[in-house]
Amino acid sequence: MSETLYERLGGQDAIGAVVDQFYERVVEDEQVAHYFEDVDMQKQRAHQTQFISAVAGGPVDYSGENMEAAHDDLGITRPDFYVIVEHLDATLREFDVDPDDREAVLDAIAEYEGDIVTATA
Repeated sequence: MSETLYERLGGQDAIGAVVDQFYERVVEDEQVAHYFEDVDMQKQRAHQTQFISAVAGGPVDYSGENMEAAHDDLGITRPDFYVIVEHLDATLREFDVDPDDREAVLDAIAEYEGDIVTATA
């Protein structure tokens, strides 16, 4: 039986470490940091770790809000979505995630673009 993407990423602890570094990058980026100004980042990191773990095939059920509902009032633009995705890609590279696995994570996130992008630039 082949390993799941979740297992290849190193499981929940490794995904959590990636998420922590990812948000360090995001909140330092003036273009997108404002989306997180009034956000409980500990809770946000836990949700993101759970979300990535779930879409990567881990033994985790995502219990957060529906993606569209969670992002509806944020006014996220397509360019800002792509900046955030670039931060995730850079973080995955920093953690030496295999290129195919990195692409699989980014593809899984891209499936939610329509629910996350709620404003035009």
